[in-house]
Amino acid sequence: MITLTERALTAISKLAGERAQPGQLLRLSIKSGGCSGMEYAMEFAEPAETDELREQDGMRYLVDGKSLKLLDGSEIDFDDGLTGKGFEIRNPNAQSTCGCGRSFA
Repeated sequence: MITLTERALTAISKLAGERAQPGQLLRLSIKSGGCSGMEYAMEFAEPAETDELREQDGMRYLVDGKSLKLLDGSEIDFDDGLTGKGFEIRNPNAQSTCGCGRSFA
């Protein structure tokens, strides 16, 4: 299960209104790269065969099927304060993370 905080839900809704094309949803995935070996990716896209559709508090989003196991149990938050990093992913499956918080091993 992936949990989106209220702040993340608000930020995603706002971004979707500004950037998403009709039929696109937010897709969460993990890709090879980053300074720790794997990095988080978020994009607005149309559903693909490999995606799993999820919903929380009326917000529908996609999770890449291959990334689902690595994201299971994660909490996604959004911080826009003075030192905010934007979206922050707290992933219990990560053995280590880099300083920017966007990649992990």
